[in-house]
Amino acid sequence: MAPGTPGFIPVLHAATTSRPDEIDTLVAADAVAAALKELGYRTEIIGLASDFAEVEALSASSPLLVFNLVDAVDGDGKLAPMVPERLDALGIPYTGCQSSAWRDTLSKIETKLRLAETGLPTPDWSEDGTGLAQQPRVIVKPVWEHGSLGLEESSVVPGAKAPQVIAERNERWTTEHFAESFIDGREFNVAMLGGASGVDVLPIAEITFEDWKDGRPRIVDYDAKWAPDSDVYAGTPRRFGLEETAPALAGRLTLLAQASWILFGLSSYARIDFRVDAEGRPYILEVNVNPCLSPDAGFAAAAGEGGLAYEDMIGRIVEASRGALSVTV
Repeated sequence: MAPGTPGFIPVLHAATTSRPDEIDTLVAADAVAAALKELGYRTEIIGLASDFAEVEALSASSPLLVFNLVDAVDGDGKLAPMVPERLDALGIPYTGCQSSAWRDTLSKIETKLRLAETGLPTPDWSEDGTGLAQQPRVIVKPVWEHGSLGLEESSVVPGAKAPQVIAERNERWTTEHFAESFIDGREFNVAMLGGASGVDVLPIAEITFEDWKDGRPRIVDYDAKWAPDSDVYAGTPRRFGLEETAPALAGRLTLLAQASWILFGLSSYARIDFRVDAEGRPYILEVNVNPCLSPDAGFAAAAGEGGLAYEDMIGRIVEASRGALSVTV
C-alpha cells in the first residue's frame, strides 16, 4: 500500500480511438488505474470532453490528486495545457509537470529558443525554412504536435526545399511546421523521475536503427512509434547500457537533461530526447513534459531497467507529484 492515507486518484485523459497514439493513451490509462488500485488508492478513469466539464466536476470528489494523462483535446495538442491550468485554478494537485512547464515547452520553436538562449545545444532551425539552404538535409516538423505526429520518411528533405515543404505541410495538416537541421546520428531518450530529495535520471535508452532501407532517413517517425506491423517499428528497438559502454557520453547526456529539467522547471516526471552526431556532439531535440506511460513505452522500460516495477514507478510519480514538487538536481 502507498505511504500515507490512501485517497481518491482519478485518471484523466482526453483520448479517442481515432489514432494509434490516442489509443495508446487509453492503454496507459487502464494500466495506471490498475497500478493505483494495487497501491491501495481508489481510482476511476475519466474521459475528458472538449467542454472540460469533467474537470469542473472533480472538486466535488475531493481527489488526493489527479493522474493527468491528457496530451491533446479533440486531437489538438495546443489545448493540453488548459487542463493543468484549470486544475491549478481549482486548487487540485496533479501528476506531471506544472502548467508553466507545459506552456514553455508546448511550441517546439519556443522550446528551442529557450535552450539556445541558455547555451544548451539544439539543432539550427528556421520557422519558414529560409536560411537553411546550405544544409544538406533538414527535417520538417509540426510546431505544436508531439508523439511524432506528422513525421514520415518524406519529412527529411534538402535544405533548399525547406520553404516549399513547410508551406505544403502547413496546408496538408492545417497546422504550423518549421525546419530543423537533420542530425544524422544516434538517438537517445533520457527519462527523469522526480522525488523529494532530487531528480533521478533513469538508465538512458538508445533507439537503434536495424535492417534499415538504404537511403531512408534514420528517424523515429509516426509509424516507427505507432504501427507495430511496419518494418520501421520492428527496425527501431531500444537498448540500454550506454553508462557502461560510453560513460563519458552518458554523463554528458545526463548533465544536459538535468540542465533542461532546471531550465523549464520540470517536476514529477519528464523525458528529454537527443540526437548525437558523428563527432559525438549531443543535441537536444525535445522536452517532453508528459511522456507516454503505457507498460511497453520507453519511460516504463527505463524505469524497469533501473529496477522499478511498473507499479512502483506509478507510486513514485504520485509521491513526487503531491505538493507539486519542482525538485532541484
